[in-house]
Amino acid sequence: MSINSVILILGSGPRVGASVAQKFASIGYKVAIASRKGTGSKTAEGYLSLEADFTKPDVIPSLFDRVASEFKAAPSVVVYNAAALTPPPQSDFVLSIPSERVTADLAVNTVSPYVAAQQAVKGWATLPKETKKTFIYTGNNLNNNVLPVPLMLDLGVGKSASAYWIGVVDLVNSDKGSRFFYADERSADGKLKGQALDGPAHGEFYAQLAGRHDDSVPWQATFVKDQGYVNFK
Repeated sequence: MSINSVILILGSGPRVGASVAQKFASIGYKVAIASRKGTGSKTAEGYLSLEADFTKPDVIPSLFDRVASEFKAAPSVVVYNAAALTPPPQSDFVLSIPSERVTADLAVNTVSPYVAAQQAVKGWATLPKETKKTFIYTGNNLNNNVLPVPLMLDLGVGKSASAYWIGVVDLVNSDKGSRFFYADERSADGKLKGQALDGPAHGEFYAQLAGRHDDSVPWQATFVKDQGYVNFK
């Protein structure tokens, strides 16, 4: 890792986002975080805090510009950790979610991370060839598991769509010094973690993904706390 190694975390929640920031800061990365609560200045931990509304994908490029300007280097690691869902307002009609809410949630879950990936690749072209470049999307197993749970409808749509483009991009670019991962924490039995996600486990695993680019972990990076990657297929 070079002295100018930078990570940008898009969606810096109190569990996963905060833990990923803390882990990467502890191993020498300069950290930028972006969320609705961003301040435009440095946090007490020394992170660059940026304000962003991920329902508006056109704000993404400016975040990358600000990070490169602040740290004099593009982020070599980009983590997309934002997510959105809208419960069906009619409990007996799963398709009662208004189309404008589906569109807004899809922007957060799929379109904004897609734009972030575009900007990541653009920035990576300015980094030394030997630098490991990593894009990590915080996913779950809804792309593999259709649940009869109306609450999960448009979240599952967004996660599934993102899993597909991430898989394609990683398979196409894995020989170009960059990796794209759909990270999915599971219980030891392979089941969905749901609200029981473990923040520090994400931090540890994401640091592992950024530090090694061999074929031991595929783009669909399913993992278990204290075990790392586990193949549940």
